Amino acid sequence: MTLDPRRTAATAVPDTALARRLGDGLARVRGRVSAGADLARITWFRVGGPAELMIRPVDVDDLAVVLAAKPADVPLTVIGVGSNLLVRDGGIPGITVRLGRGFAEIEAEDGCFIRAGAAALDANVAKVARDHGIAGLEFLTGVPGTMGGALRMNAGAYGREIKDVLVTAEALDPAGRLHTLRPEDMDLSYRHCGVPEDWVFVAATLKGEPGDPDAIAARLDEIRSQREDSQPIRTRTGGSTFANPDGHSAWKLVDAAGCRGLTIGGAQVSEKHTNFLINTGTATAADLEALGEEVRKRVRETSGVELRWEIRRVGVPADHPDAVAATDTSETGDDA
Repeated sequence: MTLDPRRTAATAVPDTALARRLGDGLARVRGRVSAGADLARITWFRVGGPAELMIRPVDVDDLAVVLAAKPADVPLTVIGVGSNLLVRDGGIPGITVRLGRGFAEIEAEDGCFIRAGAAALDANVAKVARDHGIAGLEFLTGVPGTMGGALRMNAGAYGREIKDVLVTAEALDPAGRLHTLRPEDMDLSYRHCGVPEDWVFVAATLKGEPGDPDAIAARLDEIRSQREDSQPIRTRTGGSTFANPDGHSAWKLVDAAGCRGLTIGGAQVSEKHTNFLINTGTATAADLEALGEEVRKRVRETSGVELRWEIRRVGVPADHPDAVAATDTSETGDDA
């Protein structure tokens, strides 16, 4: 992947206990390193505490340096654009890696292949496929977030999943070694990926089929219109809150349990689509998580079905001993 010319020298390192533990390894990182980064400003819910140490590597080699420097007992959390993510109010202890521009390239290749970095927006992958007359990837315009997140949860929409179009995925293991994985290596199933959580996806190659760009564009417009009409995408929300249980639609179970419009604090079950939670403006992460758990309880009581969270919940509560203090408020939605 192309290096960011603004990040060719070693970055300044915060003087914190964790940064000192990482020592010379952290000093070799070329991307931005910050302590106490404000994650609420970059997640779609706009809630949550800070990251103890945020690292934004510039490319795969830089990320490999981060992983090799990380002690085994230091937790690692990887985030993209924060679309399907609920960061708890006490923040994220350990290292948070945020993949940005150096991982966002998308290239069309001969044979209806698309290669995309892990930070590439799924909707942008669909657009590049359209521009090159590659059909079969239109569903990605209905998947919020990035390719890395889509790989991690085998994301899908409108009848297709990542596993249906995936050729290979590339990931770094905890030692920073690069692996090329085939779908059969990844134990992919509905909203599940069996690749170890401490492996970091960096890219994927997808395969479509020849198609008419105008027909593909029409399908993209149709999907976007359907999302606009049925989902609260203009609010502070994440993706679908719960995975669909076998034989059921999560939203129907939530609706049947009487949860449409249910509120706890500043969190609300969407009136428009009951599988979405909304921050009405004053919600905390604790409000949103408590609301989700209350919904799960009511669905269990009314239908006997156990809902499984699809939203990824990370970090610790505000009263946790490892809660992180905010010291850097400069993080924004822009990539470094």
